[in-house]
Amino acid sequence: MKSTKPNSANDPKPSDARSSDPRLADFLCFAIYSTNLAYGRAYKPILEELGLTYTQYIAIVALWEQDNQTVSSLGEKLFLESNTLTPILKKLEAKGYLRRQRDAADERQVLVSLTDAGRRLREKGLRMNLKAASGLSSDEFPRVQKAVVALRNNLIKAAEEAPADAPSATGPLPATRHQRKGA
Repeated sequence: MKSTKPNSANDPKPSDARSSDPRLADFLCFAIYSTNLAYGRAYKPILEELGLTYTQYIAIVALWEQDNQTVSSLGEKLFLESNTLTPILKKLEAKGYLRRQRDAADERQVLVSLTDAGRRLREKGLRMNLKAASGLSSDEFPRVQKAVVALRNNLIKAAEEAPADAPSATGPLPATRHQRKGA
C-alpha cells in the first residue's frame, strides 16, 4: 500500500494565484475529504478497542448527549437518512448497547435508548481523544472546529436554496432531506 504520510508529493502547496489551472491542492473540498480519511486512520485503534465503526461511535456519542430520542431526531444530528441509520442501530442493538422500541404516544416513531452497556462505553470512549494528534493548540482546536461547522452549515444552506436546475462547478448536488420533504 502506498504511503499516505504528508509529504511534498501528496500534500502539495496550493498553486500560484496567477495560474489558471487549479490543482488538487487548491480544492478545499479535497483538503476536508483527505482530512476525514486521516481522522479515520487516527481513530481506527480507538474504535477497534471499542469494537465499533466510526458511524456506530458517533451514534453512541449522540445518545450519550441525549438518550431516548427518535430515530429521525438522531438521524438529523448525524446527517444520516433513516435507511442508513437503521442498520447501524440494529447492529448496536445486537451488541447490547442500545434498545429500539415504538413510542407509545406515536406508534410511527421509534425511540432509541442506551443500555447500561452502552452507557459504560462512555467511560472508555471519552478517555480516547485526538486533540493532541491534530497538532492544534488548545486555542486553535475550537476555532478550527467552529470554522468547519460554519462551512458545513453554509454549504447545506446553499444546497437547499439553489434552484434545482442551477449549474455548478462540481455538477448537480443531490436533493437534501428538506428539499425532498418539500420544505
